Amino acid sequence: MYVIIYDFGTSSVKTCLFNIDSEIHLVANSTAGYGLYISDDGGAQQDTEEWWEALCSTTRELFRKSEVKPEEINGIAFCSQMQGTVLIDKNGNALRSPMNYLDQKGVKEYQACMGRGIIKVSGCSLYKLVRNLIVNYAASTSAKDPVWKYKWVENNEPEIFEKVYKWLDIGDYLVARCTDRIIRTADSAFATFLYDTRVGKEGWNKGLLKMYGVNPDHMPDIIQCSDMVGGLTEKAAEDLGLVKGIPVFGGGGDTTFVNIGAGCTRPGDTHIYVGTSGWVSTFLNHQTVDIDAMITGVLSAKCGYFNYYAELETAGKCFEWVMDHLALDEIGVYLEKTKITDVESKYISLYDYLSEEVSKVPPGANGVIFTPWLHGNRCPFEDSRAGGIFFNIRTNNGKRDMIRAVLEGICYHLRWLLECEMKKVKTSDTIRFVGGGALSPVTCQMLADITGHTIETVENPQEVGGVGTALVVAAGIKGEDVLELSRRLVKVDRTYIPDTVNKEVYERNYRVFKRLYKTNARSFKILNA
Repeated sequence: MYVIIYDFGTSSVKTCLFNIDSEIHLVANSTAGYGLYISDDGGAQQDTEEWWEALCSTTRELFRKSEVKPEEINGIAFCSQMQGTVLIDKNGNALRSPMNYLDQKGVKEYQACMGRGIIKVSGCSLYKLVRNLIVNYAASTSAKDPVWKYKWVENNEPEIFEKVYKWLDIGDYLVARCTDRIIRTADSAFATFLYDTRVGKEGWNKGLLKMYGVNPDHMPDIIQCSDMVGGLTEKAAEDLGLVKGIPVFGGGGDTTFVNIGAGCTRPGDTHIYVGTSGWVSTFLNHQTVDIDAMITGVLSAKCGYFNYYAELETAGKCFEWVMDHLALDEIGVYLEKTKITDVESKYISLYDYLSEEVSKVPPGANGVIFTPWLHGNRCPFEDSRAGGIFFNIRTNNGKRDMIRAVLEGICYHLRWLLECEMKKVKTSDTIRFVGGGALSPVTCQMLADITGHTIETVENPQEVGGVGTALVVAAGIKGEDVLELSRRLVKVDRTYIPDTVNKEVYERNYRVFKRLYKTNARSFKILNA
């Protein structure tokens, strides 16, 4: 069977055509970018028409790259960035620019609600925290959480808010545009932290909606990720170059499907993902939370299972910053000679080139340390004011040291997240490393050395979200168990063993890395209030 999966990230969509039979095969893919518009007031917004244009162009490109015909497609689904806010009218049209998960304009709304109370935990009202934790082992403890985006529009754009029919996440909006059916998937609903995860009570929790002042009429019906939403509409099919009526499945968020695409389908299996953002996630058959470290168990695509998920908001985004601001001014000639026009190919090729240059710098980056908090941080500490630091630059250091320090800094933070997870749950000794970051053997070995864990990668690691979503769709069509299907079809590609020679220098730098936030938190507050 052939399925099309839209891996819808922060700054680009990767549209993948898979053939699933006795194995899963990536037939063709295409990538297109769209804007992420950051404003001085903490805003991070996107454009629905840029999204749709990217979907249309990449879908049509699949058929130029393969011999598959549009009428052979058995289903489509989205694997999308999460915790965005798209407010729509009754016709499914966005009433304002969608707010990305990085948007933190709702600081005042967050403080007005969660910052009040005689007894507080982690700066939040104990009463409200406890009510939320009882319902779903989570809470809206960050100004970036979706409910504060919703409340910001209510308080600051009342003329728009009055027209709101439903409140969607990004993937849900795209599904609605494809099918004319307005729903939320369960994982998307959970990401608002207004969803009840207790057995027999699953769904919107009326008490939480009332506590946060959310209009229940704005909350859509909820379906499972593997449910078929409906057929592709004639208008959407015409735009995309597909056939009317192709089944569109619920899909869901990137955190929902990556573990399945990574083959981490047994309780305790742990994976690390590095794309634009990054995370450490452990697959569980129960839900738990660490409110101090801002880690919770988010819903899996398989009912009754959870992904214990610790996030780094700017992982690959840091390396993208490096490429734009530290590398291209020196090696632009490299890009000119290669004549690469495709955005993804350009950056993968550049990533390979820089990885080779980084390998010439000794572990520890000659003493330079970088903190990957370019848009604040969420876990294991919440601080929207935190920023990136190049620490300990001396006269003998050059740009190659700085570039290696960025990769090491990302790995240090991921180790920190992993250690936080290990305090609450049993993680696996061997860790799957996936996402675009896993394309570089240098980064893979670095992650093994810094974490002290054996690292495994899979084929096409940058496509794991799409692979996981495709497996969910295929399992739904075939009536199979998706976890068993993943175990059967997802194979290990390469293995990296920690090199103990590098342990001493990485341990030294890691100790310093963890101190950098505490010693600079007050300065961040002064500079970025």
